[in-house]
Amino acid sequence: MPFGLPTLNALLNSTAGVLLLLGFVAIKQKKVKLHRACMLAAFVVSCIFLVCYVIHHLQVGSVRFRGPAALRPVYFAVLIPHVLLAIAVVPLAVTTISRGLKGNIVKHRPLARLTLPIWLFVSVSGVVVYLMLYRLF
Repeated sequence: MPFGLPTLNALLNSTAGVLLLLGFVAIKQKKVKLHRACMLAAFVVSCIFLVCYVIHHLQVGSVRFRGPAALRPVYFAVLIPHVLLAIAVVPLAVTTISRGLKGNIVKHRPLARLTLPIWLFVSVSGVVVYLMLYRLF
């Protein structure tokens, strides 16, 4: 398969995941400005992903799993939580970032502890779904 929107989407998801991890490490090291930059960059990359994702699915519709039937349950075990958590992470990320930018750390920190693992899961599982749909079979 040539480089196209699915590959771009996987790269964007990967980039968002790396930025989230860098932002997490930065805040653990008390590098607040770096943390803020990484998290905002992850958000921008995720927004670009969302636009590309919608464009792709408007063009091609739903993409069926074409791998071995025995792996179909594994595919859906990754896909279903990915989709559900991807929906949930949007308001979580917006609220978490908003609280951080406003300096409301008391409310930002506990929500960030929930948002980060969900956002990371969505980023990584998005790449796994891409691999299972476009690269492994």
